[in-house]
Amino acid sequence: MSTTGELPVGAEESAVRTGERSEGRQSGEKQSAGKQSAGKQRAGEAPEKRVTWAELYFDLIFVFAITQVSGLLHHRHDPLGIVQALVVFVPVYWCWVGTTVQANIRDVDTPRDRLGILAVGFTGLVMALAVPGAYGNRGVLLGAGYWAARVVLLLLLARIPGVWRGPYGVGVLVSGPLLVAGGLLPEGPRVCLWALAALCDLSGPVVFRRKLAAVAYHPSHMPERFALFLLVALGESIVGIGASAAAVRLDAAELVAVTAAFTISAGLWWQYFVFAADAMRHAVTVADSRRDMVRRVFQYGHLALAAAVIAVAVGFGETVADPRRALGAASVGLLYGGCGLYLLTFGYTRWMMFRSVATTRIVAAAVVLALAPAMVRWPALAALVTLAVVLVVLNVVEHRRVNAAAEAVRETPREAPPEAPPEAAPEAAGEPSGEAAGAPVVGGPV
Repeated sequence: MSTTGELPVGAEESAVRTGERSEGRQSGEKQSAGKQSAGKQRAGEAPEKRVTWAELYFDLIFVFAITQVSGLLHHRHDPLGIVQALVVFVPVYWCWVGTTVQANIRDVDTPRDRLGILAVGFTGLVMALAVPGAYGNRGVLLGAGYWAARVVLLLLLARIPGVWRGPYGVGVLVSGPLLVAGGLLPEGPRVCLWALAALCDLSGPVVFRRKLAAVAYHPSHMPERFALFLLVALGESIVGIGASAAAVRLDAAELVAVTAAFTISAGLWWQYFVFAADAMRHAVTVADSRRDMVRRVFQYGHLALAAAVIAVAVGFGETVADPRRALGAASVGLLYGGCGLYLLTFGYTRWMMFRSVATTRIVAAAVVLALAPAMVRWPALAALVTLAVVLVVLNVVEHRRVNAAAEAVRETPREAPPEAPPEAAPEAAGEPSGEAAGAPVVGGPV
């Protein structure tokens, strides 16, 4: 059966037409989608929540923080260096996640909460300043910045009964102290203790899964926030291209390398914002357990997506500046390994959302990873062009499958639902339940 990727079966022609795209919507399709969205809104649910200006300003600090993590990985990108960068990235990311969840479940457009977000932003700035020397004399500063951020977040949520007996309490009572203590140790033990702190934070939503069942997440706000964070990470890939190219003479080879690198960056953007973003928003809206969807797809899935983009960004820095030289295994690992991880993560998110296999992206990831060993001996320019071609082909294939599926749905005649007695359940009257509305179109590209 032809498919439309991430979109569910009950999404009407307007949703199928867009596939995983957000452009080209007709006014009639907007009305249909709006009626469907209103029909899915849960009883007693608050109106749609939008990102505040304070949150957007907060994100600017993490633009700098991601740049610092990227610089740490650029400085050392052997296997140990990758582990060190990841161990540092997790608390930076989790600080952002904690603030995003707090902003999602509360009305933060108040003076108290604005000041709280700014305070957490300042601690994020302190953490970012500590990243370059995280394994030197700034380890304690990194840990103290994170611990302070978790304390502020816990205080902002202090009115919620038992909030300290959850992920926010773990940050204050466990992972924060572990990060500070790790900063006092030599490099080897420091990595181990910081890795333990990262595991404590990441396991919090699983350990306290039942307690978090009572949390009322706003489904529109969460996808938008995580999409913005990924956009920040993708911005780092542009920095990786521009910073390297600005320092060289820009002859024909360099210009081709810049073009190929930008095509790769744009291809990664296309994969998420054209094909997947709407599907993720839909999935969290209709999910029976928003808690589980937020945890699996957003908190965990976007950690992998952002880490993959950062790896690709560092790979650009290693290739664009000197496209004629052969790449080493470490640089190829960042460029091709990062792209492979990015595509494979969509396999994970699609399965978590719709229990469906993202065939095209898994195949593309396999191709990318299979090509990686050969790229070690090829010039950097060839490695960039090859990867760009793979992503362009993948996006073209998915675009055609989306269009083919949309045509098939439009040409399929629809049967009017049978009349149901007044006392019948909504499903009997032709209104899909949350589970039915969330069923995937099996085998789609994403």
